[in-house]
Amino acid sequence: MAGEVSEVRSAPLSPVISAPPSLIQSPMVGRSPARVTPRASPIRKAVASMKGYLEEVGHITKLDPQDAWLPITESRNGNAYYAAFHNLCSGIGFQALVLPVAFIFLGWTWGIICLSSAFIWQLYTLWLLIQLHESVPGIRYCRYLQLANDAFGKRLGTLLAYLPIMYLSAGISSAIIGVGGGSMKLFFNIVSGSTDQSNPLSTVEWYLVFTCLAVILSQLPNLNSIAGVSLVGAVTAVSYCTIIWVVSVGRGRLAGISYAHVREGSIMDRTLDVINALGLIAFAFRGHNLVLEIQATMPSTLKHPSRIPMWRGVKAAYLLVACCMYPMAIGGFWSYGNQIPSSGILQALYQFHSRDTSKVVLGLTALLVVINCLSSFQIYAMPVFDNMEAGYTSKKNKRCPRWLRSGFRTMFGAIGFLISVAFPFLSDLAGLMGGISLPITLAYPCFMWIIVRKPNRYSANWYINWALGVLGMGLSVVLVVGGLWRLIDSGIKFRFFKPQ
Repeated sequence: MAGEVSEVRSAPLSPVISAPPSLIQSPMVGRSPARVTPRASPIRKAVASMKGYLEEVGHITKLDPQDAWLPITESRNGNAYYAAFHNLCSGIGFQALVLPVAFIFLGWTWGIICLSSAFIWQLYTLWLLIQLHESVPGIRYCRYLQLANDAFGKRLGTLLAYLPIMYLSAGISSAIIGVGGGSMKLFFNIVSGSTDQSNPLSTVEWYLVFTCLAVILSQLPNLNSIAGVSLVGAVTAVSYCTIIWVVSVGRGRLAGISYAHVREGSIMDRTLDVINALGLIAFAFRGHNLVLEIQATMPSTLKHPSRIPMWRGVKAAYLLVACCMYPMAIGGFWSYGNQIPSSGILQALYQFHSRDTSKVVLGLTALLVVINCLSSFQIYAMPVFDNMEAGYTSKKNKRCPRWLRSGFRTMFGAIGFLISVAFPFLSDLAGLMGGISLPITLAYPCFMWIIVRKPNRYSANWYINWALGVLGMGLSVVLVVGGLWRLIDSGIKFRFFKPQ
């Protein structure tokens, strides 16, 4: 695969410097180095400069020449601010809107415990990935799949990681088209005061309008060039999340709501509901498939490694993520209880408060969702763009022409549009999809840390990562099996080519 890099051996950190015979024979006991060689002496400065130079050369990273031609690594002038923008834009979005639905099945106590456990766990695996980016001297793992191939082997790494990564990139991009197109239609109805019957455009046509705007915006060349787009996406995500939960809580609890389990039934039914709720929480935390790619846009040296500004940006981003997700989940469940629709709190806002809330607030919320979807589409589609161009550059051994790059991105937009129209029920599979993508977030980073960093056997670090990795894989299997069982048990309306 394009983008693979070859390992470069590290030179010794401290080069051996021979001393003059006179200095070797002179007694050193009781004499400080400063008295032998003054701090400001030219010899000391020269030795320090040479030592630093040799250390830099010994740890210099040999980059694949094709990296300079690909969208993710084409530009390496990123910083902590760019990292914060990208991580916040990819870390929060329409998936957070379904968190109150999970609380229906888990209740107050277990809902908060599961949400907090998932948040801490995924933040820890984020830290692991950031450290693994340059864990081997001379190598930068610029893509998640590269790290998986090096840790697990090319065949097994591709088998384990390729499908979840492509789903998180292509699948979420297709879902974003559905959410963004539907929000555009809703915004038009609110502003014009029209109904669905009098709307000049159908739902499919609104999907097409959104796709065209997303494709036009996707012509920005590389990941660093969309930093401003990610900033807009981050601001709009925080804004509409805040508006939704503030309005919901401000209007008070609905009359006659209950916080009891939404469906009474057998133990198997309740177990499947709990499994689906855990899948919804897992689905809300995504973006790990973009962490190494975002870090790859930063310059890195031995004295100034990229992991420092990257971790600083991640901490800032996920502080805001927590400030959005917790009020959304807790406030949404408090306001609507078990009456919240399966599609989430945004639908509940328009369903229960469309008459007692200003049209300006409702319209602004819909517009912010549209802008956030346009921004999120760019960052989630970037790994797919990178993979498309990597196939060309590896065969032709030259940069992808601009017209072909535009063609790739237009084709991806068309495929995403077709999927969103053909399978409008994908949002109903959020719990199942959360189980499929969970290893990327919670399990694989732990195993890759053990394989690449090789912590001491039976040490605390070794036990923690093995335990979290095995638990993550087990949880993924349970969520997938439970999700499939729930679909078989309750069924799903397969509305092919009938988006609502």
